[in-house]
Amino acid sequence: MTYLFAYKPVAQALYASLNRDPFYTEIERAVSNDPIVCKEALLKYFDFSMQEGQKHGELYIPEGKILGTSIWVKPMDNTLAQQLSLQKKSFIHQYLGQTCLQKYAEIVDFMSNKAKDMVSPDSWYLSIIAVAPQFRGQGLGSTLIRPILAKTDDSGVATYLETFTPRNREFYHRLGYREVMSLVEPMTGSKYWLMMREPQFK
Repeated sequence: MTYLFAYKPVAQALYASLNRDPFYTEIERAVSNDPIVCKEALLKYFDFSMQEGQKHGELYIPEGKILGTSIWVKPMDNTLAQQLSLQKKSFIHQYLGQTCLQKYAEIVDFMSNKAKDMVSPDSWYLSIIAVAPQFRGQGLGSTLIRPILAKTDDSGVATYLETFTPRNREFYHRLGYREVMSLVEPMTGSKYWLMMREPQFK
């Protein structure tokens, strides 16, 4: 079956921005030794994640230029959460392969287990954010986040994220996030930071 893209141009921007991130590097390495095959698999992964966010969370893509996107996971009941987890794992198995699925599951399980005791169950999770490389350094990253933070502030809920990139921490500080803890993810051997933001009331 041919995969049906819904957001391929944005997926390409995500790939260009995130393909050196330790998480995605490890995932890509598990797909194939062929860089073309790896790229196509990651494009499908990013597109699937955007479709998932649009249906069950929040997907923010600014109008006009393909600047980038932010993808958010909202709290959901256990039945739906398990259903979506199975769907994503089935997708990864089909389009990225069994080895990739095993690595993905190990990394995600480690990080989610570390986070669950530190964040409230009604928090929103910033799953993916990326600015297309040609727009970096222009102060545009916050435009991908602030519209959603306005919603969470109005609803009085916290948000959280993880980042493997040290320089991104200051960017998140300016948006009101603070580090909760830092850990080394075993599969990638890379340090990452769990960051939270409490709702801000005007």
